[in-house]
Order: sequence, then C-alpha cells, then structure tokens
Amino acid sequence: MMLTLHRLSASIATLCIAIFFSVTVLVELFGSPGSIATVKSLIVWPGLFILVPSIALAGGSGFTLAKTRSGKLVSQKKTRMPVIGMNGILILIPCAVFLDRWASVGAFDARFYTVQGIELLVGAVNLVLMGLNLRDGLKLTGRFGQLTARSR
Repeated sequence: MMLTLHRLSASIATLCIAIFFSVTVLVELFGSPGSIATVKSLIVWPGLFILVPSIALAGGSGFTLAKTRSGKLVSQKKTRMPVIGMNGILILIPCAVFLDRWASVGAFDARFYTVQGIELLVGAVNLVLMGLNLRDGLKLTGRFGQLTARSR
C-alpha cells in the first residue's frame, strides 16, 4: 500500500511541475496577456492544491519506505527530497502567488519576468531532482537497470 501511495503521489507531483513548466513556457511564447493571467491563476488554484499534498505524500511515504532500506541510492533520494521541498516552499510557491497577483492586474514588467525566470529555473532544478529520484526508485525496485552491491 505504501509503495503504491509513493508511486502515485510522486508521479502526480512530477507531472504537475512538468505541466506548470511547459504551459508557462508555451503561454509566454505564444499567449496573450489574458492567457498568461489565466495560466498563472490555474497554477495557484487548483494547481498548488494538487501539487503540495502530492509532494508531501511522496516525501513522507518515501521516508517511510526508506526505513527498511539502506545504501547509496536510498541516501541520495533522502538527500534530494528536502531540497525539492525547500525549493517548493521557499521559492516556487511564493513565485506562483506573486506571478498570479501581478498577472491578474496586467503587471508584466521587469519584476514579473525576473520572478518568472527564477520560477522556471528552480522548477527545472526540481524536475531534474525528481527525475533522479524516479530513476533511483526504479533501480531500487529492479525496474530500471541492474543494481550493484555498491549502489544498494
């Protein structure tokens, strides 16, 4: 049950961040100010209310599953998860809220695009870290590559 919860919540969290990132890039390149405002609003509601619990569940279930495991891969996953969470809490959530507020009043100025750049950069970092955790999780379950005695 815990493994299923972990897989589902981690998949939802990764998918949310990938969708937020790609839709943001696309709407910035091809959208109108109104469509940018709509995307920013949807990222905050319902987006964050899907993303935040899924990341919390992925982290919590991952730490629970890791209690019975040890090794390099488990250690690396444990090291990445707090970085992912802190990036989200300290940078991505505030960026999303500020960008939504500014976009809703049409404030597409240097401040907006500076924060947008920070959000995209940190979102990309989180996607990479989550992808590495996914890869290592698949290795741990034997679904991706062979584990060596050192990597367990």
